[in-house]
Amino acid sequence: MERPIPPIAVIADAHIGGPGGPAAPLVEQLEDLARGEPSHLILMGDLFHVWVGQSSYETPEIRQIVAALSDLRGAGWRIDYIEGNRDFFIAEGPYAKVFNSVCKEISFQAGGRSYLAVHGDGLNEEDQLYRFWRWLSKSAPSRFFMLHLPAGLAQRLVRVTEGQLSKTNFKHKSEIPREVISRYAVQRFAQGHDVLLLGHFHEAQTWAVDGGEVRLLDAWFDTRRIEWLPSEA
Repeated sequence: MERPIPPIAVIADAHIGGPGGPAAPLVEQLEDLARGEPSHLILMGDLFHVWVGQSSYETPEIRQIVAALSDLRGAGWRIDYIEGNRDFFIAEGPYAKVFNSVCKEISFQAGGRSYLAVHGDGLNEEDQLYRFWRWLSKSAPSRFFMLHLPAGLAQRLVRVTEGQLSKTNFKHKSEIPREVISRYAVQRFAQGHDVLLLGHFHEAQTWAVDGGEVRLLDAWFDTRRIEWLPSEA
């Protein structure tokens, strides 16, 4: 007899160190997962309020969460990280080894349906100012600049970046662009997906579009809850 497939755990927008507060509550949840049956954890981005993938930018919160994730991986869990708008150069830095993959999107099966998980901040093609800022902040010159800053200056840069991030993409987040998201979803459903799973907007919503379903996840910093996707239809 085949063993049942355990459900998939999903965490979106924890923003630890910002509105998500200290690391301890999430660390406790990750430790609880490690004591259970191994499964699959998908982190939908913005795990920290700002996360630069170099050790000179490391905070105590980052150190605690990364240790808990490493233990979870050691307990047999698969962990995938989808980069959010507050994540910078994670895939190219030392934290990448914590995860099975660090990517912009991931597809997977759950409950008999094909999911496509994307953070969600770059879907609005009409928001040219934000898209330019997003490209610039994650470009090779920006990475070079961040790599060569002294540690003290690097930490000050993080604080400045936090302030600037709060001013970007505001309209896109405060008024959820359902039409933009729906158009994007229809394009991706044509590639064989059934559900578009998004974080970023910090509000739980679900609606049907041609060919599938859009699901926006609530932010962990609001709910303090891990979402679970059923393994059975």
